[in-house]
Amino acid sequence: MNRDDQPDGGAAIFARTIAGIRERVPDCKVEVLIPDFRGDWNALGVVMAARPDVLNHNMETVPRLYRRVRKGAVYERSLELLRRAREMAPEVSTKTGMMLGLGETREEVLEAMQEIAAQKTHILTLGQYMQPTPEHLPIERYVHPDEFAEFKRLGEQMGFKHVEAGPLVRSSYHAFEQEEAARS
Repeated sequence: MNRDDQPDGGAAIFARTIAGIRERVPDCKVEVLIPDFRGDWNALGVVMAARPDVLNHNMETVPRLYRRVRKGAVYERSLELLRRAREMAPEVSTKTGMMLGLGETREEVLEAMQEIAAQKTHILTLGQYMQPTPEHLPIERYVHPDEFAEFKRLGEQMGFKHVEAGPLVRSSYHAFEQEEAARS
């Protein structure tokens, strides 16, 4: 859900949804995938006050490719969102993901991973970018499974509590196991 048409970027909708789930199914784990709210930290506060189990905001790519891949988004603002979320509710797991194969270098991926880890983000997902339609960005290369395995190993060394990395990984891939690993 992306509600950029709402004054709060949809923050109140996320919060009401979390509250509604908790009311109807109290033991249900709730993960929300949010936009950057264009830097409206009050909107982020509304979502964090609802206490999802996992707050996910996907970085999507490395800084050099950000403007091309995420029009209107700002890399540093996304990093700040992850940091602020941790500060607002330290007990809530934070999560982000990146797509690989858009032309980034190994060094750029590692640098972005280090910057994300510096925000004390719990969970990182890395997956292969797949071009959904001819109008979308082309695939620059297919990342070998061994590279994904190396990124997973290095991410764990950087301090992520859980790294999910592989060609078919998406932010929701094994979400329950990711949340459990982040709690341990």
